[in-house]
Amino acid sequence: MCRGFESLLRYQNLLCPAPETKRGMMLRYLALALFSLLLTVPGLWTVPPLDRDEARYVQATKQMIETGDYGDIRFQETSRYKKPIGIYWLQAGAVTLSGQGEAAPIWIYRLVSVFSILLVVLSTYWAGSRLYGNRAGIIAALIIGGIWGAAFEGRVAKTDAMLLACAVIAQGALAQIYVGVRKQETVASGMPWLFWAAQAVGVLIKGPVTPFLAVTTAATLCIFDRDWRWLRQLKPLRGLLVALLLVSPWLVWITWESGGAFWQEALGKDILGKVARGQESHGAPPGYFALTYSLYFWPFGLLALGAGFMAMNGVRGDPRLRFCLAWYIPFWLAIELVPTKLPHYALPAYPALALLTGWAMALPADETVPLRNWQHWIWRLAAAGSIVVTIGLAGSVIGMPIYLNGWVSPLSFIAAGAVLLAGYLAFPRGKQLQAGRICLAALSAGLAYAFIFGQVLPSLTPIWLSSRIAVAFNEHKPRQDAVLASVRFHEPSLVFLAGTKTALTDIAGAARLLRADPSGAMALIPDEDESAFRATVGPGYRVEAMSKIAGINYSSGDRLALTLYRVVEQ
Repeated sequence: MCRGFESLLRYQNLLCPAPETKRGMMLRYLALALFSLLLTVPGLWTVPPLDRDEARYVQATKQMIETGDYGDIRFQETSRYKKPIGIYWLQAGAVTLSGQGEAAPIWIYRLVSVFSILLVVLSTYWAGSRLYGNRAGIIAALIIGGIWGAAFEGRVAKTDAMLLACAVIAQGALAQIYVGVRKQETVASGMPWLFWAAQAVGVLIKGPVTPFLAVTTAATLCIFDRDWRWLRQLKPLRGLLVALLLVSPWLVWITWESGGAFWQEALGKDILGKVARGQESHGAPPGYFALTYSLYFWPFGLLALGAGFMAMNGVRGDPRLRFCLAWYIPFWLAIELVPTKLPHYALPAYPALALLTGWAMALPADETVPLRNWQHWIWRLAAAGSIVVTIGLAGSVIGMPIYLNGWVSPLSFIAAGAVLLAGYLAFPRGKQLQAGRICLAALSAGLAYAFIFGQVLPSLTPIWLSSRIAVAFNEHKPRQDAVLASVRFHEPSLVFLAGTKTALTDIAGAARLLRADPSGAMALIPDEDESAFRATVGPGYRVEAMSKIAGINYSSGDRLALTLYRVVEQ
């Protein structure tokens, strides 16, 4: 079947050795674009806003639209200076184009991430086809688009999908400059400017990550080659000036507007804080990203590991392999040493592995590079990890509905079947796979993501407390501008769904708000605090229970039983 599928792809001119015609190249870009949308669009509107990062980003963007202030970043009355302005502008642009304004649903904000993964897939093909040939570029694009990390981040309205796109574009341009100089070939005149433009956008999205990635890559290559002269092709002085011209206007404005608080929060607390110690309960020892790799690069992690080892063994004679290894290894080692760790921190380095996998899969069978003994042992351990992740994902999509809902949908079995099929197809018997099998594995992974994010996760009603609370609040609120006071349940998704004026408060604050505006305020109170709440409201008011909501706060793991109240003056 896999050989037949590969023959079909060849017939359709998708896996030919080189982009020989403009029509063929456009066909490949179109096919990859459709593939990317298949992997990221299903579930975009069915999964409620996620706590806590996504909800904070979209609420800050929503407030920009409500106030018309597109320079400052705030969550309610609190400044939010951990990240620059870029992602908020992009989300605000998506909302503006939708025409729905502050009432725009969550999926509008997520379109930026969908577009970002589309850029990632197309840019990976662009870089791979120029470095390793068209066939390798197609395989690399399918792999980077088909991994769990891209599928998840492509559905979440925060910075990491766009950061990944900036990283691929900047590193793709840098790779073509480096390889062109090493092979004494002419470098396209636009490559340096593309590199610096991507760096500027990356800085506006997530600060120093893209420059750090470029610096570690370039420094490693200069040390390995004992030659830094190729960096002149970057036009560093003029390029850096262009990047500063793009970035500095907002930086100057926010410095003046915040009185320097932006630098204290973003640089002092966020960046240096993560380097010095584990932040927000996300600390982990070195080795964390080696363990999470099998999940975030699923289902192609084992295949990419084998390709990376092959590249290490054949690196000396090939500047293309040197570049991708210099892209991945130093960045991976650096983030392993940083105390604060989350799985998506490794994403900017993953396209390098996808490109190496495309190179390895495009090699003729007699040109493959053998692995060394120690590499075989690591590969076998990774094989076990890949099997565990595949079985764990399949078991989770069946087990979670049973645990949370007490029942399981037939769609969960379809999702589990797609997960097992993708894991099976992407599991190499040797160190290579047929290109057709990789395509089928990517499509199977896309089918799994569609059912997981489109059907299974939205069906887990007990964990979506904020959306259920917002529905009850909108159903019972006495007037359109009513305000909700929430006690103990303080998740940012509730602010996004119930309104910017939502008060995350305590019992005294909730009682005070209801007494001040009994005809336009409601309170959400945990059941164990009902007596204290009624006593705090005091005489002269009748407390009425309007709706009960019970479930699990997945951010904290707490089981909650909540009641929505209003008061009536007696």
